[in-house]
Amino acid sequence: MKLMKLGARPDTFFTSGPVRSVYTEVATDLEILVDHFLFRLHKFPLLSKCLLLQALCAESDAIELPGFPGGAEAFEACAKFCYGIAVTVGAHNAVPLRCAAARLGMTEAADRGNLGAKLDAFLASCLLRRWRDALAVLSATARHAAACEELGVTSRCVEAVAILITDPGSGASEAAGCSSSPWWARDVSELGVDLFWRVMVAVRAAGTVKGRAVGDALKVYARRWLPNVARSGYLVEQTDGSADVAATDHRFLVETIASLLPAERDAVSCSFLLKLLKAANALCASPATKAELTRRAALQLEDASVSDLLIPSCASETLYDVDAVMAILEELALRQAAAGIPEASPPPHARGHRRSRSAESSEFEGARRSTSAAASHGAMVRIGRLVDGFLMEVAKDPNLPLDKIIAIAEAVPDCARPEHDDLYRAVDTYLRVHPEMDKSSRKKLCRVLNCRKLSETASMHAAQNELLPLRVVVQVLFFENARAAALSGSGHGASRVAGVAGGVKGLLAKTRREAGGEEATKDEQRLRGLAGDDDWSVEGLKRAASRISTLRMKLEEEEEGDDADDGAFVHRARPGLVRSASSRVRALCAIPAGKPKRMLSRLWPSSRSITGRE
Repeated sequence: MKLMKLGARPDTFFTSGPVRSVYTEVATDLEILVDHFLFRLHKFPLLSKCLLLQALCAESDAIELPGFPGGAEAFEACAKFCYGIAVTVGAHNAVPLRCAAARLGMTEAADRGNLGAKLDAFLASCLLRRWRDALAVLSATARHAAACEELGVTSRCVEAVAILITDPGSGASEAAGCSSSPWWARDVSELGVDLFWRVMVAVRAAGTVKGRAVGDALKVYARRWLPNVARSGYLVEQTDGSADVAATDHRFLVETIASLLPAERDAVSCSFLLKLLKAANALCASPATKAELTRRAALQLEDASVSDLLIPSCASETLYDVDAVMAILEELALRQAAAGIPEASPPPHARGHRRSRSAESSEFEGARRSTSAAASHGAMVRIGRLVDGFLMEVAKDPNLPLDKIIAIAEAVPDCARPEHDDLYRAVDTYLRVHPEMDKSSRKKLCRVLNCRKLSETASMHAAQNELLPLRVVVQVLFFENARAAALSGSGHGASRVAGVAGGVKGLLAKTRREAGGEEATKDEQRLRGLAGDDDWSVEGLKRAASRISTLRMKLEEEEEGDDADDGAFVHRARPGLVRSASSRVRALCAIPAGKPKRMLSRLWPSSRSITGRE
């Protein structure tokens, strides 16, 4: 720490209770009251250097200086300077002395080489050129904010600290140890939020510090002043007077950090952004802050985890803030649409002749677009898994409305879900947590599922799931039947056939046990008849897939029936329809041979044929 010594005379000041004076042969003729301390001094040395005292002594010899910057200690140092007594100045007292000198009017207009000019020169030449001293001086300005702003001391300190950060040749990095974060981040994190904001704005304006370094500094600052955010999100504690004040300060801090986020995409992690969003929701931050955090989180959502998306709800009865996640997904959809990333195209066929420059350029551009599209597709697949994991967690909430879980499930494009196993688990969990759901609500929820994308294990579970609508169970059985037949040429296909046959046979055995021998046997024979054969071998499944394909082709030639008529028709066909496995099979087998169209046209989507999958 650099020090400056002013004056050479020995210290002759003494204290007697609340009175401070100076040993001298001349009687004192001036009394000044500062912070309950009475200073008995002489007019001549003080008035020759202090313009304020010159004006006040014209009226009275007893003066009071309320609210004096630096208090009695700073005034005593100024008085000693006037007497020529030795005074030591360093980073610890330079700011209060400079403010006290300004208050007393110790300028060049009063006397040449006065205290104010000497302090300014010491700041510029020594203190603001060294990292530790510059930070100490900058921190001290917070206690005298108004006076330092008026004198320009704060601006000079902020500029000096920013220069020391951005100038690689300043040598200031020696003041901090090595760590994963920037060398200056920990020291700057000790500043108040106002000063920290000004320093970071100056650092970003210089343009020489990378966005990742700025982002790391923001995380260090959040860890220092918002420990709940740095760990697992902000938690609202009991509200009393002090808690309200702390919440206000924390709200301002979160808004400040959000305003300082660098423009680079990977400057901060998505986890950190979502933790800030949790804090912003809990602290009722400004809509602009929430919108900015939502936008930034959407840009790198594929890097988040399920726990990051579990934002506690503060306003609704649900456990988690599903609306905040929906806003992120909507922002993601807008970004994807605006980007217009083309789909990956197949590589060009090899040719025997030499290609032209234009052909090579076109191939290079196509390869570049294919690489970009492949990377984008991989990110979307990760987002799909993330959202499905989020749905499995929020589906456990008994207060979650049906329309919200459907909106979240449909917000992810189909290409982001190569398989629907996790989505099926979320649907199954929601159905079990909400047993009071009626049939139409269950059908509405299950429309988000694509039975073609269920794995063998999920298909077997769905085929025996009594909570699913009948239409979904039949779709699962037939699509798994067709897939098994298409893969029958390989050993894996044979094992899959055995799995399908075992699953359906297990369902039929359960039906026989529940409904009785003779009627259940009839139901089993009818179901086998719809599948195509009594044989569940590879050849039998192939024939079943062929019959299903032919039936679909015939159904696509006719118009689809009305949903209401379908429901009425099923009701007439089987008045005693219930949710048990036995009743499901009987309702399916009770379809008359003359009117299969209306019911079966709802069992297979018309976009893709089973023949194509073979």
